[in-house]
Amino acid sequence: MDIRLDDLRSAKVAALLQEHLDDMAKHSPPENIHALDLERLRRPEITFWTVWESGQLLGCSAIRQLDAMHGEIKSMRTSKHHRRKGVAAFMLQHILDEAARRGYRRLSLETGSPAAFEPARQLYARFGFTYCGPFGEYVDTSYSVFMTRAIRGA
Repeated sequence: MDIRLDDLRSAKVAALLQEHLDDMAKHSPPENIHALDLERLRRPEITFWTVWESGQLLGCSAIRQLDAMHGEIKSMRTSKHHRRKGVAAFMLQHILDEAARRGYRRLSLETGSPAAFEPARQLYARFGFTYCGPFGEYVDTSYSVFMTRAIRGA
């Protein structure tokens, strides 16, 4: 697998992000969908990567810089055609390494509370994330779960 810094211009990337947004809409009311569209992922405080293998797009992920010491995981998605191949763990390790390289002390995320998000919550827990309260501009709702972890070496 190969992780690439991505400019969000590929039709394959747009399709994967639409898959992500469509899936979020199945499990959360519109006001509780915090996934970002293409335009919002192009903001300067966000760095976006894609994961490829043999010319196939496997997944994507991003970091949003909240401040000089705190980052947020955004748009973590594995293509429905490439699940259970270790793509998400590969991406998550890359994000953790990047957070340490940037000198972040903390990395946080918001994910859904419905059962459909349980595999994501389990993945984050395996990587040392623990439950926390809302951060940044988030507010507490029954549809959101917040997790965070300290970054080693920061």
